[in-house]
Amino acid sequence: MIRLAIAEDHQSLIDGIKLLLEYEDNITIIGTANNGEELLEIVRLKQPNVVITDIRMPKMDGITATKHIKKEFPHTKVLAFTMFDQTEAIEQMIDAGASGYILKNSSLKEVLNAIVSVYEGNTYFDANINTNALQVDGSTKKKGLLTKRQVEILELVAQGKTSREIATQLFIGIRTVETHRKNMIRI
Repeated sequence: MIRLAIAEDHQSLIDGIKLLLEYEDNITIIGTANNGEELLEIVRLKQPNVVITDIRMPKMDGITATKHIKKEFPHTKVLAFTMFDQTEAIEQMIDAGASGYILKNSSLKEVLNAIVSVYEGNTYFDANINTNALQVDGSTKKKGLLTKRQVEILELVAQGKTSREIATQLFIGIRTVETHRKNMIRI
């Protein structure tokens, strides 16, 4: 059972997520927050195994909240939920310890896939994220840290492919794909 906490400063979006997930038997929403401070309180009290958080919120942003969550509860998976598909925002959330990144205009299927994927220990990037935002450009300190194979996998992830589909397409094992995905999140 996935125990989910949601942090979003727009109550209508929280209500929308709750409505979308209402009929999902394997997901229970254990708490909602309107800012990062409330999110930390929920995580400390209820210890969800997956957190969906907006990046820009009052009192404490999602990046700072994610850093605190990962420091105190390293096994809790964090999924960034935002309107921003800019390189800097993605990198900051990954650096903070997020396991995935999904856009607010994503379909229900995409949101569900993201939640389940990070819960299972995988990384997840929304299929609608601008591929340029996922490329390591010349202005970033991470230039050259991805191997050719990791770049191939990252491009396929950006297209919405599952680890199994990527493994089949690249003629490698699914565990190899998952290892590359985990290593990329650490870079």
